[in-house]
Amino acid sequence: MADASTKQFIEIQEIRDNTLVLRDGSIRQIIKVGSINFELKSQDEQLAILQGFRNFLNALDFSLEIMVMSRKLNISGYLAFIDGLIENQQNELMRIQAIDYSKFIKELTQLANIMAKDFFTVVPFYLGPRTGKGIGDTLKSFFKPSEIVKKLTPEEFDAYKLQLNQRVNLVFENLFGLGLTPKIMEKDELVNLFYRFYNPESIEGVKT
Repeated sequence: MADASTKQFIEIQEIRDNTLVLRDGSIRQIIKVGSINFELKSQDEQLAILQGFRNFLNALDFSLEIMVMSRKLNISGYLAFIDGLIENQQNELMRIQAIDYSKFIKELTQLANIMAKDFFTVVPFYLGPRTGKGIGDTLKSFFKPSEIVKKLTPEEFDAYKLQLNQRVNLVFENLFGLGLTPKIMEKDELVNLFYRFYNPESIEGVKT
C-alpha cells in the first residue's frame, strides 16, 4: 500500500483477512453501512430508529467508532454521457427533455457542490488496556507512528480475530435491526479507502 519510506509513518501495519492490523498489534474491521432517508420516515418510524440506536449503543460493552467520509463528485463524465445520448437521440421530444435535464444538472453544479457520503462503523479489538486510538487517529498518524511494532503470530491473530468477529456479529445484528445494510470491507476496498483518505485531492466521478 505504500513504499518502505512511507510505511514507517503509517500506523497500519498490514491488512490480513480483511482485518486491519495496527503497529501496536491491535486489530480493526471496518463495516461500510448503507444509509436511509430519515426525513422520509414517519414520526413513529423516526422514533423507533432513534430508540433502537440508543438501545444498540447502551448494549455495547466495547467501544466503536462511526465515521463519515464526504467527497466532491466530478460529474463531467456523466454529463458527457448525457450529451452523447442527446446527440444520438432520434425522438425529438426525448431529445428536448434530455437537453433540459443536462442544462438543469449543469446549473445545479454551479450553485452547489454535489457530494457523495460514505458511512463506516469501525469495530476494534485492543490488546490489553485500550490505547485510546480511534480509526480517525490511526488515519492521521503520519507524524506520530508507534515506535514499537507488535508482530502477531498466526495463532495470536486467529485468537484475536475470533473475539473481534463476535463484536462484529453483534454490530451487524443491530444495524440490520435499524433497517441498515452493513458490509465488511474487503482488502481491496480498504486499500482504496485509505488511498482516498491520504489523497484528499482525488475526486470521485459518477458511474454511468
